[in-house]
Amino acid sequence: LTLGLGFRPDLSGRDNAMLSAVLQGSTEDQAIGFLEEIKAFSELGDSFEEPVKTYSSGMRARFCFSLMLALDFDMYLIDEGMPSTTDAEFNRKAGEILQERLRTTTIIIVSHQPKTLEKFARSAAVMIGGQLRMFDTLEEAKQLYDYETDG
Repeated sequence: LTLGLGFRPDLSGRDNAMLSAVLQGSTEDQAIGFLEEIKAFSELGDSFEEPVKTYSSGMRARFCFSLMLALDFDMYLIDEGMPSTTDAEFNRKAGEILQERLRTTTIIIVSHQPKTLEKFARSAAVMIGGQLRMFDTLEEAKQLYDYETDG
């Protein structure tokens, strides 16, 4: 789930969440069951009922991340680890959920942020110029990346 892919800007957060859940394979009853969880986790309040086109970038990131977590995929691909447009408290809460998911789910994080990688990564790949240069421990990957980008 990429942030907002397939969303209809004229529909509310609730309607977009329902549509996304069904398109991702949930039954209608399962999707209905996710709605209040998504609303609560995203902390959107009454804005959950408003059109997505009225959301700020932070609200949109909260909504999309909350939807992604509610759908409970077998694998997650997350660009830059956490929604960068959200506040520190939401990032903390989302990080705790990701830590829980790491126990049972594969999470691939694409990031240039060492703190994000140190928090979540068990292993790392380094890609330079679109080519895979290494897949090893995080420390080894950081050394190669630093060497390649500094030199």
